[in-house]
Amino acid sequence: MFIQPGELLAQINSPADLKKFSKDSLVQICDELRQFIIDNVSVYGGHFSASLGVVELTVALHYVLNTPEDQLVWDVGHQAYGHKILTGRRENFHTNRLYGGLSGFPKRKESIYDTFGVGHSSTSISAALGMAVASQYKGLEAKQHVAVIGDGSMTGGMAFEAMNHAGVSDTNLLIILNDNCMAIDPNVGALKDYLTDITTSKTYNKAKDEIWKILGKLSKFGTSAQDVISKVEGGIKSALLNQSNLFESLNLRYFGPVDGHDVNHLAEILKDLKDIPGPKILHCVTMKGKGYAPAEKGNQTTWHAPGTFDKVTGEIYKSTPSTPQAPKYQDVFGHTLVELAELDDRIMGVTPAMPSGSSMNIMMKAMPDRAFDVGIAEQHAVTFSAGLATQGLVPFCNIYSTFMQRAYDQVLHDVCLQNLPVVFCLDRAGFAGADGPTHHGAYDIAFFRCIPNLVVSAPMNEEELRNMMYSASIHNGPYSIRYPRGKGVMPDWKTPFDKIPLGQGRIVKEGEEIAILTIGHIGNYAVDACGKLAKEGVHPAHYDMRFVKPLDEELLHEIFGKFKKVITVEDGCLMGGFGSAVIEWMMDHGYQAQVKRLGIPDEVVEHGEQIELHRACGFDPEGIAATVRSMAAVVKTT
Repeated sequence: MFIQPGELLAQINSPADLKKFSKDSLVQICDELRQFIIDNVSVYGGHFSASLGVVELTVALHYVLNTPEDQLVWDVGHQAYGHKILTGRRENFHTNRLYGGLSGFPKRKESIYDTFGVGHSSTSISAALGMAVASQYKGLEAKQHVAVIGDGSMTGGMAFEAMNHAGVSDTNLLIILNDNCMAIDPNVGALKDYLTDITTSKTYNKAKDEIWKILGKLSKFGTSAQDVISKVEGGIKSALLNQSNLFESLNLRYFGPVDGHDVNHLAEILKDLKDIPGPKILHCVTMKGKGYAPAEKGNQTTWHAPGTFDKVTGEIYKSTPSTPQAPKYQDVFGHTLVELAELDDRIMGVTPAMPSGSSMNIMMKAMPDRAFDVGIAEQHAVTFSAGLATQGLVPFCNIYSTFMQRAYDQVLHDVCLQNLPVVFCLDRAGFAGADGPTHHGAYDIAFFRCIPNLVVSAPMNEEELRNMMYSASIHNGPYSIRYPRGKGVMPDWKTPFDKIPLGQGRIVKEGEEIAILTIGHIGNYAVDACGKLAKEGVHPAHYDMRFVKPLDEELLHEIFGKFKKVITVEDGCLMGGFGSAVIEWMMDHGYQAQVKRLGIPDEVVEHGEQIELHRACGFDPEGIAATVRSMAAVVKTT
C-alpha cells in the first residue's frame, strides 16, 4: 500500500529542499509530516508516539541547521522517524523495520544524515561532545553539534558523565532535552520531579520569557554582554526556582523551558543559539503522541509501539485466536514472580525503566513496596540489587539481554565476586526481531559463562522458566535465566513449582547416530525438526541441556560415549557460546566427535521477524533438519 505524502512534504527529499520553503509554510509541513507518520505506522507498524512528539523540533532543526555538515545526534532513535522522512527516505519509509528494509533506528551506513547509530539510550551527549571536540581540534569553529535526548534517557548515568565533561569543554555543543515525562513507561525519580518543578513554575516561566528577550538583544553585542547576561540570567533562575539550576551547576547554559510544538518559535530560538558559544542546553516541553488524539489521551505506554491500527477510530488491531494460546515468556515471569514473592518475603523485584516490557509491572501493582523501577540505569539496577542481597533479600533483577551489556562490570564486580544471591532474568534473549542488531540479545551466554560463581541457564518452555525461577530463589548465589521475546509453547503453563537440580539437563527424545543438544526455547525448533525427520526414517536424539554453566557432565559423558555426531543449537552467538562450552568440555575429557554448532554467526545480523533471522542463520526447524541430514549423509526425498 503506497502512502501518499502531503503537497509540501512530497517536494522534500532533503533538508535543502525544506529550506526552500518560507517560515510561513513550516506549520503545514509539520502537519503533513505528522500525518505521514500516522498513515505509515497505522498500516505497517513500528514505534509511534515518540516521533509524533518531536515533529516540530525535527522540522525546526533541519530548517536551521546545515545538516549533514552540522552534526545532529538522536538519542535512542524512537523519535527519529520524522528525521528519516526529511532526509531522503520518505519513499522507502514503508519498509521501516521490515526484513531487508530501513532500520527502525538511525544508522550510519544507511544515511549520511545519521551521524551516530543509536539503539541504547543516553549515548547522544557523549557522541555529540566527541564530534564537537573533533571539530574544535580541526579548527571547524562554525560547525554545530546537537544532541536530542529525552528526559527518560537523561536518567542514564552516561548522560550525566557526558554533561560533566561538556561543561568544562568549551565546545560548540547544544543539548536539546525533549521533556515529555515518558520513556516507554512513565518516568520515575528525582530528575522527573525536578523537571516538573521547572515546567510548572508560572513565576519562573514568565521571567524566563523576559530574560530570553534581553539575551537575544544583548548577545548581538559581543562576549562581554553575553558574560553579564549569563550571570544575571543564572541568578534569576536560581532565585525563582528556589534552588540552584542542575544544568547551570554543570556549567551548561540553560535555556527554557520552551514549547516544543511551536515550530516557528523553535526555529528562532535555534537560530539564536547558533550564535551563542559554548555548551548549552535547551529544555523543550513536548507531548508524546502529539497530534493523534488516541495517543495523547490514551495509555501512552501502549501507543509507544502499538502495532497496526485503525487511524480513524484508534482501534489497535489484535487477532483473536480460536484456540488457547501460550503466554508470553515475560508474562510468565511477571506472574510467577508474584507467586514466589507471596511464598517468600525475601524476594524483591528490580527493573531499569522496563516495567511493562518485562512484566515487572505485575509485581509493582501487587506489591509496590517490593518492586522497583530505577529508571534507565542498568548499572545502578544491578548494584542496587547487590545491596539488597547483602541484607538477606533475594532480588530478581530483570534486564533485557542487550541492556545487560551495559552493566557487565557491576555483575562481575558487585554481585559475582561477592557471591551474592541476585537472580538475573534476561528478557529478549536471542534475536529481538524488528528492533535489529542494537537490541538483539546475542551475547549474554558468552559473556556470562566466564564469570565465577554465576549460574547460566535457559528454559525450553514456561514450566522450566517457573522452576528455574523457583530454584534460583533458593540458590545461595548469583543465577541468570535467559528467555526470548514472544510466546512460549504451553497454554496450560501454571504448573506446580519443582526444584531443578543445579546443572541438570534432560533427554527429550531417544535416538540414534546423531545427538542434538539445545539450550533454551530454541529447543522447540529441534522438536519440530525431529518430527519432520522421523517421517523420513531419520531419528536423532534430542537433549534439553537447560544449563550452560554448570554443564550436566553426567549427561555429556552419556552423550559423547554413545554418539560420534553431535549438533549444538543456541539462539546466541557461536563465539564463546553454548556450543563452544560443549566442545571445550569434550576436549577436556578426551572425547572425539564430529560437532556442528548452530547459532548466531560472528557478524551483525540485521532486523526482521525472529523466524526470518533464525532461517537466515540456519537454525530454524528446517535448518536443524538439514544439518542432521547432512551429517547423516541422508538426502531428503520429496
